[in-house]
Amino acid sequence: MSGRGLELSGVAVRLGLTQVVDGVSLSVPPNTFLAVVGPNGVGKTSLVKAVAGLVRAAGEIRFDGTMLAGLSPEARARRLAYLPQRAEAAWALPVRDAVALGRLPHGDPFGRPTAADAEAVQRALDRLDLSGFAARPVTALSGGERARVMLARVLATEARLILADEPTAALDPAQQLGVLDLLRGLGEAGHVVVAVLHDLTLAARFAHRVAVMQAGRIVAEGPPGEVFTDRLLADVFGLACTFVEIDGRRVPVPQRRL
Repeated sequence: MSGRGLELSGVAVRLGLTQVVDGVSLSVPPNTFLAVVGPNGVGKTSLVKAVAGLVRAAGEIRFDGTMLAGLSPEARARRLAYLPQRAEAAWALPVRDAVALGRLPHGDPFGRPTAADAEAVQRALDRLDLSGFAARPVTALSGGERARVMLARVLATEARLILADEPTAALDPAQQLGVLDLLRGLGEAGHVVVAVLHDLTLAARFAHRVAVMQAGRIVAEGPPGEVFTDRLLADVFGLACTFVEIDGRRVPVPQRRL
């Protein structure tokens, strides 16, 4: 896969009277899993929603050189897939059918699924270890299982740009590791993956790069081992951390609030 990746220039989002994203410029190349981190209320979710086209934003957002704002909803949905916080299924659809909703941007919503659709859905089920649940209603699953179904629906879209807002929030520790390893692998396979994460230890372990937000701005961006310094962790997060090495990476482990 090739392309120029995701490029943001002067992106700003205002919600009511509040400027929640303030002039963000950022470049995320292909083959990259970027974790967006920061305290609560600093604009992380609003920034990801701006890229997804779900909130009105000033500035320019390009993917592979194309302005996303100039695309039709259908064309945008083929280029990017978005997983919101606490994504839920409102109907008792079988898991396979819920995942197949990710294929809607690729064809006639009233037509029969193609062989390519079926293969994409099966790959997504396999990646999230959901094949054994394919016939079960989504509403009969646990919260963690439903979260994996929603992520599988995103993967079934086969979009090159994947946006995820707290994708590990409902998962147990083993599932968190599996999902983050999957997102990292997608980045290494040529996708651009942007995920909002709160766990700094996991962000440092799995993301290729991290972007740290504070008061609507990106205050640091780069490889986690370079970005997560004692000074930044204290100034932005109010944390004192120790550092351990895991799989050759320098990873912060929070010890106490400052």
